[in-house]
Amino acid sequence: MKRIALAVTACLCMQFSTVSARAGTVVAVVDLRSQTMTVSEDGALKYRWRVSTARKGYVTPIGSYTAKWLSKDHRSKKYDDAPMPYAVFFNGGYAIHGTYEVRRLGRPASHGCVRLDTRNAATFFAMAADAGLHNTRIVISE
Repeated sequence: MKRIALAVTACLCMQFSTVSARAGTVVAVVDLRSQTMTVSEDGALKYRWRVSTARKGYVTPIGSYTAKWLSKDHRSKKYDDAPMPYAVFFNGGYAIHGTYEVRRLGRPASHGCVRLDTRNAATFFAMAADAGLHNTRIVISE
């Protein structure tokens, strides 16, 4: 009976260690001046994408945040049901999300969110989901 209990305990420990080994750290750094976002996983740079942040009259909040929640098919309640695909929310209603207005990427154009090509947003969304919200950091700097 002790052997069975030890075997079960060992299996459970191995399962938990495998899960934590897969859960890495994802860091997105948004540079407002260059209108770019870099994404690193476990300290290794993975992506650099053009983004659009707040246009004149609006604000993208500067600071360091932990991802708060995910919404794959989100629509803005504040801005006429505007699509916000693959949204990773980090500060109240602020999110990193996809946009279909790709011609505006690389310059300020949003109401405050960080917008990027929808394919890139899907990639970042999947990385955040895999790593877990508590392991996903978003840093926004000037």
